[in-house]
Amino acid sequence: MTTITSERNLSASLPAINFNTLGLMFITGFFATVAFDLWGQVISPALGFAKLSPHGLAQSLLGSLGLPNTAFAGYFVHFYIVGLIGYPIGWMFIFAPLWQRVVGDTHWFIPSAIYGFGLWVFAIGGITSLAGLPFFLNFSGIVWVALIGHVLYGIVMVAMLKLVERQQNS
Repeated sequence: MTTITSERNLSASLPAINFNTLGLMFITGFFATVAFDLWGQVISPALGFAKLSPHGLAQSLLGSLGLPNTAFAGYFVHFYIVGLIGYPIGWMFIFAPLWQRVVGDTHWFIPSAIYGFGLWVFAIGGITSLAGLPFFLNFSGIVWVALIGHVLYGIVMVAMLKLVERQQNS
């Protein structure tokens, strides 16, 4: 099996495209999305900060593209398409191999946080604009909660990849 992450090495090579990789994407994406939503929809509002509504952003994007934009469609896109598939693909097949090639061997924590930051720029800077919403949502409180949520997503996703790999290697 191809190594996805290790203590010091992010990605020796691209993972094989098979059911194991798909399973890894779903497992790691699931835990990372749960952490993201727990932060953005439970912890942040309990601390008096904004409450995230990522399914609302997905609904806005779908509507701007002329696609069905029901609440179900928004949740489906946020949780399944983005959380379980899109963001893990971005790490496993684009960011981690690029990081490895440009920076080399590093511990997984820093690049996973940087990846989360990049997800935030992509989602809040890019997708909001495509959805017809203000650029970076006018830097309102929700933007900063989303920043923490996306960085948390990146860290949890890669930590889960590392945990699964450690279990497979023992």
